[in-house]
Amino acid sequence: MTAKTARLIASGFGCGFAPVAPGTITSAATLVAGALILHTSPALLPAVALIAAVAGLWAIRAAHVDGDPGWVVIDEIAGQFLALCGLARASLVGLLAAFFIFRLLDVAKPGPIGWADRQSGAAGIMADDVIAGAITAGILWAISSRWPTLFG
Repeated sequence: MTAKTARLIASGFGCGFAPVAPGTITSAATLVAGALILHTSPALLPAVALIAAVAGLWAIRAAHVDGDPGWVVIDEIAGQFLALCGLARASLVGLLAAFFIFRLLDVAKPGPIGWADRQSGAAGIMADDVIAGAITAGILWAISSRWPTLFG
């Protein structure tokens, strides 16, 4: 594959070139795709998250990305898909919780998310969002375990 293809994947198929808040726009677009997967085949969601993470590592390396430019949003795709793994079904409340918790963690970068963000290379670019997605999934799972009807 070419560097142009790698750049297309790294940019979330162009979402990363949005003029305002490309990470948030990409997370919202991923939320829609994730909702469809949750509705039709929820067991596929972890595999989709893994594929996005592996594709992201490859694309960032193949596109010869330096630093963590704003147009690279494949990490948001992997992280948001992973965050959705904490939901049993696609409900509006659950999807909104997955989106807002993931974005809050991705922007605030507490603890291990901040550490991962400071790492270099493709793994560093991907790691903070993957960790934020995993923490979000855990939070959603814990909330739904305590209040099973909250997420519909």
